Amino acid sequence: MSEIKSFSPPSNPSRLQLGVRAHDLKCNNISELIHKLSDFSLQHIQFAAAKSFPQEVPSPLALNTELAQRYGEAFKQAGLEIEVLGCYVNIVHPDKNKQKEAIDAFKLNIQLCSTLGATMVGTETGSIGKGYCEENFTAEAFTAVIKAVKQMVKEAEKHNVMVGIEPGVNHPLYTAELAHELVHKLNSEHLKIILDCANLITPSNYVEQASLFEKAIALLDPAIAIIHLKDFIVKDGKVIFVPVGEGLLNFDPVLKYMKYKKPNLVGLIESTPEASLADSINFLQERYEAL
Repeated sequence: MSEIKSFSPPSNPSRLQLGVRAHDLKCNNISELIHKLSDFSLQHIQFAAAKSFPQEVPSPLALNTELAQRYGEAFKQAGLEIEVLGCYVNIVHPDKNKQKEAIDAFKLNIQLCSTLGATMVGTETGSIGKGYCEENFTAEAFTAVIKAVKQMVKEAEKHNVMVGIEPGVNHPLYTAELAHELVHKLNSEHLKIILDCANLITPSNYVEQASLFEKAIALLDPAIAIIHLKDFIVKDGKVIFVPVGEGLLNFDPVLKYMKYKKPNLVGLIESTPEASLADSINFLQERYEAL
């Protein structure tokens, strides 16, 4: 798309802003997590307490003010920024009681977001049926997303917090166009998009991924608040996620966007094991510098 290719390079481009999904680092406590982040020279994280420390927070609804204060103070003292407070729940669950529980958990994380020192709570949309099914690709499923996200955004507006929604091909929000429609329909400054280009990949469209990503970026800007960075291969007709830099994803369109249009935008590395993280960081920094 011409909008992406016409960026004018600044005289002094900013350094690539990288972080990581915290629970991809295996830690027993917050001190160990902070130590590992320091070892990788990372200052930005996506933090889901229930995934990083399930012994303390066995579910998203188990997060409380005391824990939020403790985690938030530890991250603040370490100079770490929680870019996304992860609360990945099924907001369109077919069981209405479970759907309510999911949305209540998200609202709780909104209420505790500022205590943690964060400004955004993020999720995918989940599934309208059992697992990922064709019913997700219907108008009814998209309507269910709108209704759920509207509740979440209303709560976020009360607390001056952002809701980050992440599209994905197997979800009711399965294209950039639908994500754009969601943002347009709700029309709130408190609704943002978490863009993970790998989540838009299918076994059939990956050969045209550069144009796919450029279109998504152009369509969703300026709602894009965070970038997720992960990689993939196609094996036996399925998309399989692999460490960043070891797969087929063309990172150039999104890195170019981060470098020349949104130099303060943070990219959070996902689905990359700790043993591969240093190589993945080097790979992304080298690609970024080469653009």
